[in-house]
Amino acid sequence: MAETIKTALITGGSKGIGYGIAEVLIKDGIRVAITSRSQESAEEAAASLNQLKDGYALGIAADVRDLVSQQRAVDAIVQKWGRLDYVIANAGVGHFAPVQELTPEQWSETIDINLTGVFYSIKATLDELKKSEGYFITIASLAGTNFFENGTAYNASKFGLVGFTQALMLDLRSEGIKVTTIMPGSVASYFNNHEPSEKDAWKIQPEDIGQIVADLIHMPARTLPSKIEVRPTRPGGK
Repeated sequence: MAETIKTALITGGSKGIGYGIAEVLIKDGIRVAITSRSQESAEEAAASLNQLKDGYALGIAADVRDLVSQQRAVDAIVQKWGRLDYVIANAGVGHFAPVQELTPEQWSETIDINLTGVFYSIKATLDELKKSEGYFITIASLAGTNFFENGTAYNASKFGLVGFTQALMLDLRSEGIKVTTIMPGSVASYFNNHEPSEKDAWKIQPEDIGQIVADLIHMPARTLPSKIEVRPTRPGGK
């Protein structure tokens, strides 16, 4: 009997951490669907990933702020591959400003993507994860336990995400679904319009987060690391 090929969904997977996770999972023999708000970006990233293993990547346009959009993405994955085993809720945004300057629109976008979007991700994928007894992983941040100046919106979203994920873990383990939150520090990604360069070599690399995801997937079924904090070994390259 042929071995079943597992399938993962990564939100916000067209670049940065999401793309790095996709690369590692495909190399590990897992099919990966990545979502982006742009169909063009999703398809371009999928085409690049398919150079690693042809037919292992699928690009789908979906907005995490829209539950119906996410449900359609899940339908497309199941229609193509017949199953969904792993969900990595990675899509995120950051607006950093003093509360006096932070706009209601920036606040809403941060909470809607970083927190409500993850709620919609689990609602859209829960039925399939029950079938596969799968894994739901959120990409939070050390900002989910460490507050800082100009971080009212971002801190609120990530503190909320950490709490949400930990409570979700308790809700779903009786269903056979594992839940973990990964909380990275400085990552060499495109977050907040940053353009990665050689100066970021000291930071966590996107593929490092991918390796953590792969390691979690391969943990014995009886063991669940529910919250993982990740930091650069040498901050600032010191």
